[in-house]
Amino acid sequence: MSRKGQSITLSISERDKIQLQELALELGKTWGDRPNISRLVEAIARGELQIAPNNDWSNTRIEALDCALDALTDGGRILEAQAIAQLLQERSELSIPLRNKIERFLETPPHPWRIELDRYILRQQPFQLSYQDATGLLWTFTVRHAQINRHEERQYLDCWCEETQGNLDIPELMHNWCLRLDRIPDAAIFPIQGHWRPQLDQIAVEIHLYNRLAFAYKPKPGDISADWLENQVKQVVRRISSTYWFIREVKREAPDMMVVGPQSVRDRIRETVLALCQRYENS
Repeated sequence: MSRKGQSITLSISERDKIQLQELALELGKTWGDRPNISRLVEAIARGELQIAPNNDWSNTRIEALDCALDALTDGGRILEAQAIAQLLQERSELSIPLRNKIERFLETPPHPWRIELDRYILRQQPFQLSYQDATGLLWTFTVRHAQINRHEERQYLDCWCEETQGNLDIPELMHNWCLRLDRIPDAAIFPIQGHWRPQLDQIAVEIHLYNRLAFAYKPKPGDISADWLENQVKQVVRRISSTYWFIREVKREAPDMMVVGPQSVRDRIRETVLALCQRYENS
């Protein structure tokens, strides 16, 4: 690039020229409706635009943004995740695996229904949802609260629905449904009138933890209290919205986790354990 009097002459490759034109168009440096590179350079020279290094981010910052990208994706906030991905894609210091991961994410846009679902949740807009279960049966749900959560490495839509028929949970939680996102067919979501509930139905459960689990236990979402009892037993009181996922946790931690109450949840766990023992005895 050279300067002669008041004119600016640019000696650049065709590829660089295209990139500069795109940048000029993005920053509004145009002549009519066409990008103008000279106006872009002039704005930089006058200090209206600043040139910053594109390779000075620390590994800690990049890892934090990568974690934020994963967390936003897992939480169903796809639009925010795309913004983070685009920000990272512009950096030159990314490792090849991370760059490939981001490019795959941006090249595979989410289904339109997923974006619409995220918007309904964000706006607290009740909606009607069609869902196909593992047997191929099609269900229709009237949803008045929803949140996208991860259960055992898979994403689910945890939602409060008017419909309870077919729900196998205890009566206090029968309005809560847990639906796999990959089983929601395209174009299956419609807004409806009515109010949005503040949360899923919940019940409080009391747990006793023993041995190493009592000392290694870390607070979890929904925990109300965690206190030490006699004989090095830890008492945890937690709110849950699904006995299915709760019982799976109890089974993983057995025999160092025991449910004290309520009785309806104790009975379900007892039935599960007895059925398991019966299967072992008969095999």
